[in-house]
This record gives sequence, C-alpha cells and structure tokens, in this order.
Amino acid sequence: MVSAKGPNTISRENVARKLVVSANVAGRDLGSVVSDIRKAVDEKVTLPEGYHIEYGGQFESEQEASQTLLVTSVFAILVIFLLLFNQFRNVRQSVVVLCNLPLALIGGVLALHLSGGVLSIPAIIGFISLFGIATRNGMLLISRYNDLRADGLTVYESVMKGSADRLNPILMTALTSALALIPLALGGDLPGNEIQSPMAKVILGGLFTSTLLNAFVIPVMYILTNKISTQQ
Repeated sequence: MVSAKGPNTISRENVARKLVVSANVAGRDLGSVVSDIRKAVDEKVTLPEGYHIEYGGQFESEQEASQTLLVTSVFAILVIFLLLFNQFRNVRQSVVVLCNLPLALIGGVLALHLSGGVLSIPAIIGFISLFGIATRNGMLLISRYNDLRADGLTVYESVMKGSADRLNPILMTALTSALALIPLALGGDLPGNEIQSPMAKVILGGLFTSTLLNAFVIPVMYILTNKISTQQ
C-alpha cells in the first residue's frame, strides 16, 4: 500500500468530473472580464482531450436574464403598438407614435456610453421602461391633432395649434420625471443604488432626447402621413 495525496472531494455534473475556479469582479463589469478571460484562455491554454471550459455562476445567470429581457422588449413593443392601434384605429398614426422609440433610444444609448458603456440588466430594464414613457408624448400630440381635425381645422393648422397646446403639459411631465430621476442617476456609488442608478441614467437620457426631438419629428411625420393618405 502506497500513501498519496488526492482531492478531498470530487464534484460531478452531467456524469462528468467538475473543477470549479471562482473569482469576484471589482471595478469592472462582469461581461468584459469574462471576455478578457476567454481571450486569454484561448490564446494561452491548450486543454487535454476530453476537457472543456464552461463559464457559469453570476455570468451565466446574467446571460439568461439578458435573453429573457430581449424577448420581453420585443413583446413590449408589440403590446404598445396594439394599444396605440386600439386608441387611434389607424396604422400610420400608431407607427408615427412608435417613432418616439428610436428617438428615446438615442438618449438612452448616449447616457449608457457616457456612464461607462456597460449594458447591464438594470440598463435593459431602463430601456423597457423608456418605451412606455416615450410613447406618452406622441400620444398626447396625435390625439390633440385628431381632435382639432374633427373640429374642422386643416392638417397644418391642427399641427401648429395642437403642438402649442401640448407643449406645456409635455415639458412639465418630462421635467417632473427628470427631477425625480436625477438623484438616483447621480447616486450610483451609494450602497443599494447599483440597480437604480443605471436604470435612471438610461431613462433620463432617453427622456431628454425623446422630448426634444418629439416636438419636431412627430408633427412632420403626421403631416407626411396625411399627405400620403390624401394622395391614395
């Protein structure tokens, strides 16, 4: 009998032996760290036959959550479109309101880039929340234009008067939302704000661009779509 050293426990998963190497991440996002680890392992490590590497733990959970949120985002856009169509009974007007989404995404992506460029789970949730907030201004404008058209005004007169009528309500609601989000966006280093701060930054940036560009894009799109309808 020969005495030798060996592992005190043998872990298995899917009928295969498993060795766990764990580490914590500080000062960087998890995705970029895993990307650097993968690159270093691919360049410098040659695994024996029958061995493979899996990246799990919090990174695996984050990847699964990101995929779920992506599906949720597509579903949210579809639901928003159906609600808009139920409100206006017009496909073109519903699409015009949805034009607010890319306008909001501009600010959200810019805010994300300026704050470190990390597309985290809270940031994705912020984008989904932004979809609902961004469509509100478009609905206010289109609804007012339609009411003025029903009163006998022309398309151009409806756009000019409706935009002036809805300017103060849109600015007031945007300003109120922004003032509530600023403390959350600036408090990213405070304990417990790891989720609220990225989400607030995305919503704040998207709210700014959607409110600013909405005043120009929605009226123009409304006039163009009505011209197309008239020509047809």
